Amino acid sequence: MRTSIIIMGAMLISVAGFSQKSEIKAADKALKSGDAMAAKSALESASSLIGSADPKMQAQYYFLRGSAYADLAKKGTEGAFDEAISSLKKVSEIEEESGKNKYGADAQEKLSNMTADLINSAVEDNNNKEYEAAADKLYMGYKLSPKDTVYLYYAASSAVNGGHYEKALTFYNELKDLGFDGSAVVYKATNVSTGEVEEMDKTQRDLMIKSGAYKDPIEEKTPSKTTEIVKNIALIYTQLGQDDKALEAYKDAREKDPQDVNLILNEANLYYKLGDKEKFKALMAEASEVAPDNPDLFYNVGVINMEQGNLEDARKAYKRAIEINPGYVNAQLNLSTTYVNEGNELIDEMNSLGNSKKDIARYDELKAKKDSLFRDGAIILEDALKLNPDNQSILSQLKNIYGALGDNENFLRLKKLMGE
Repeated sequence: MRTSIIIMGAMLISVAGFSQKSEIKAADKALKSGDAMAAKSALESASSLIGSADPKMQAQYYFLRGSAYADLAKKGTEGAFDEAISSLKKVSEIEEESGKNKYGADAQEKLSNMTADLINSAVEDNNNKEYEAAADKLYMGYKLSPKDTVYLYYAASSAVNGGHYEKALTFYNELKDLGFDGSAVVYKATNVSTGEVEEMDKTQRDLMIKSGAYKDPIEEKTPSKTTEIVKNIALIYTQLGQDDKALEAYKDAREKDPQDVNLILNEANLYYKLGDKEKFKALMAEASEVAPDNPDLFYNVGVINMEQGNLEDARKAYKRAIEINPGYVNAQLNLSTTYVNEGNELIDEMNSLGNSKKDIARYDELKAKKDSLFRDGAIILEDALKLNPDNQSILSQLKNIYGALGDNENFLRLKKLMGE
């Protein structure tokens, strides 16, 4: 009786093994004919018992499974890249442990080819604004080819574009820990026949120079991305409300690039948020000293002060921006708006007043002040129109001011200028 049981057990194992071989053979045949879905189905039928198979069969199974999913990934099947990578990596693990190497080299080659497929798919995802999918694929590409750290950089950028800040932060911190620089040398030469400067790889450039078809070879180093990375880390911490970590990150970023004006402004804004107005003012002054003739800087200083309700400081900054660039439309619009906003702040009190003699006198006082502020805003835009007579933003805002003032003559003039 005992002998019969042993024989029956052996027969069951034999039948199962035969079934696995049959399914794996069917999967191999399906893959060779280009039918990855059929291969996947055949392998799924063999999956339940593959753990008890010998190492050679296991390696073949995972190689075929990885190959099938790699093909499906190219065709856009969701999640296929992950499955392909894990299966192909499993091949090497099995063969290293068993000491028998049959599929390992082919598996590694497929993994290398998949890196290009991942990157191409990520580019397509980015073009379709599927930023998180792009970020994940770029990160997988980096993990497959760790020497290509630029994939990790682009993964972080894609995550930021999609608003996935925590994921981006993880990638940026990894880049920082790696000491990623990101700078590169760009090789260029002038096409003799067209006179155009063209970019190419070094080998091709050198050959073209020797051929005489190109001249004036130059090499340009692209800027390091180190500062950008630490700056983005600080900005993301701010975005996530992790203010203490943001301050540490700003400190790190400022050490990398103490002259980065936008970095100074962002740090200043954070200190204002934390209630440290003295530090805020000191940093704003520092920014102005770093770039005293940069109209965009003073515009940004104006915006920050305006957001914080510091209208006088905002006006001073906007006026400086306009002084440097008299045609700076956004600065002119915002400068005008500071006066309109101040005037609008009086309206609530005006509306709260009653009909007593005292209230009527107060109302008239506030109205005169409001109208004066509105007229100040209008004067700024009338001056702006002299340089930009067709700017619709200026015309629209000026028309609205005259409408609020009840100045029908100028209101109609602006409507006519706008073609209404």
